[in-house]
Amino acid sequence: MSGSKTEFDKYVEERVQKIKGVYFPVKTNFLMRLLTKKAACKSLYPNPEDEFSMPDIGPNYNIITAYENEFRENMQIGLPYYGRHEPIIVERLHPDGCMIINGHHRWAAAMRLGKAKIPVKIVNLMHAAELREILENSRHEKRAAFDLDEVLIRAEGDPFLEEPLPFPWKYIYKERIRRGVPALFHALERSGYDVWLYSSQYHSADAVLDYFRRYHVKVAGVVSASGRKIFQRVNDMKVEKLIREKYRQTLHIDNDMVLLTRNDVKEPQEFDLSGAPETWSQEIMNVIEKIEKEEAGRPT
Repeated sequence: MSGSKTEFDKYVEERVQKIKGVYFPVKTNFLMRLLTKKAACKSLYPNPEDEFSMPDIGPNYNIITAYENEFRENMQIGLPYYGRHEPIIVERLHPDGCMIINGHHRWAAAMRLGKAKIPVKIVNLMHAAELREILENSRHEKRAAFDLDEVLIRAEGDPFLEEPLPFPWKYIYKERIRRGVPALFHALERSGYDVWLYSSQYHSADAVLDYFRRYHVKVAGVVSASGRKIFQRVNDMKVEKLIREKYRQTLHIDNDMVLLTRNDVKEPQEFDLSGAPETWSQEIMNVIEKIEKEEAGRPT
């Protein structure tokens, strides 16, 4: 961003400075997350580690102006100004307000138009301290890693889905997972693996953990929105370093392949899957059994 600072630039700087060293993220209970649909624009804070808030990068006014124009057009034809956009993602702060995780430019457009409130979705993210505690308390030295959105969650019309959760949870957790996921997670835990889920979306970590608990299986960690922002890439690098130091081997499980990496072996080992959804979980269990047999025969 070049040229002199705008009044909005100064406002962003003031908001960022206000929370530095004073504010910190706090967990939001299930009911509050479920019921909160809007927040006062002036109660939100830009994320200090997002490029939006960085003085040498800053807000992109072309994007903000495009949103402003769209919001005005919506109002002119009698629609809610925000239209069909997804709510902006926020995390609650102590002592007050929320920090924006995703949606800075939409918030900026609403602010510049003088809007009082904006649609929000509150999430509880897993931070480095929590992930470190998970790693320290785990007794396992192996992990299995899945992409939550691309591998586990499937479209509603998919013929190979787990049965929906019972009432009322099926209306609260509307995502559907592929058939065999709970059985596979159970088999992994029985074989000494921690299950880690990765997502490019901004899922609330405790909601994901609770969702799988409803299927009677345990997930160790949830890393959301990896690589989408500068600060997330940095944090992911720190988390991955902790994970590498903790686990001697990792299974990266995809739709049509299992990739095994070991700390003491340079080259990864690949196991192809047929891609047939009806046998996906059983094929992976067969791979786990094969690896265990190979492990039993390796010199110690």
